Amino acid sequence: MEPGQQLVTDIVLEGGGVKGLALAGALQAFGDAGYSFARVGGTSAGALVGAVLAALQQRDEPVSRLVDIARTLDFSKFPDRGFPGRYLGPLAFVADGLSVLVEDGAYEGDYLRRWLAGVLGDLGVVTFGDLRTDDPGADGSVQSRWRLAVTVSDVSRRRLVYLPWQYDDYGRDPDEQKVVDAVRASASIPYFFEPVALHGPHGTSTLVDGGLVSNYPISMFDRQDDRPARWPTLGIRLSSLDPTAEQEHPQPVKGPIELGAALVETAIEGCQAEHVLKPCNVARSVEVDTSPVSAVDFGIDAAERERLIRVGRVTAERFLLTWDYQAWLAACGPQPESSGRSSSA
Repeated sequence: MEPGQQLVTDIVLEGGGVKGLALAGALQAFGDAGYSFARVGGTSAGALVGAVLAALQQRDEPVSRLVDIARTLDFSKFPDRGFPGRYLGPLAFVADGLSVLVEDGAYEGDYLRRWLAGVLGDLGVVTFGDLRTDDPGADGSVQSRWRLAVTVSDVSRRRLVYLPWQYDDYGRDPDEQKVVDAVRASASIPYFFEPVALHGPHGTSTLVDGGLVSNYPISMFDRQDDRPARWPTLGIRLSSLDPTAEQEHPQPVKGPIELGAALVETAIEGCQAEHVLKPCNVARSVEVDTSPVSAVDFGIDAAERERLIRVGRVTAERFLLTWDYQAWLAACGPQPESSGRSSSA
């Protein structure tokens, strides 16, 4: 780094349910190292953590607050059954199956929405308009207009959607859409949480977990004009590149709800492997080994929660010790005419 330069990065956060606590720990390491985040992208749990991070950055709040905020999440409230499941006690699993058949998801997802709305509200963020950015040096694309973007899977239209970038496709003003609605849609694990309906001029779309199509959209902020980026886009994953790490800790799957979630997780890992393992994407990714925790292990105890935060922080600290943006840019940036341009991080 030269004197006066600022450590800036765009950051992309992988989905992973309760394993998202490791994202908070990893981001704390970035904050401690002096990084700020120009734009934040995320899927599912990455969208949840990313929304809080983007709000903190928009209000010039320290990244260090993120871990304390994450600790206030009560994961035991995530499986929030509707009527009559909440009143059936040990027979609630009967209502779970009925809810899947009738409402396409066992749980309401209202706790997630209320918790995030409270956190963002305290930071003065309600709509995406509150996360608008002014970046005259960007490439002019829609990707540069907001500090936060999250992915959802539109299963009605069979496509991946980036919000707020593509709200126009649904006849919506992006600036007027609530951040919590987009995050809730991004975190709608099929069969586990009820999907989100988005009404538009061409009908109603059913939105589910963005990870169904792309759980780790690492290239989402890459420039579109063939010029070198002014700062890197880095990413944080919630699984190890070593496939044996996951195999050493097989997770039992019990019941139709857990089976549905496990099927989705398996599909997610299988469909993204080739993209994730491209050398230039591996080189800019923090790979946090969160095994043996399952994405839907909402009953994890306090010790396991702290372990996830700690392993995220330690892994990111090790990554930053060797990260060299100029070396990455020389190997993976636009070639050859722009390779000599300077960057700010």
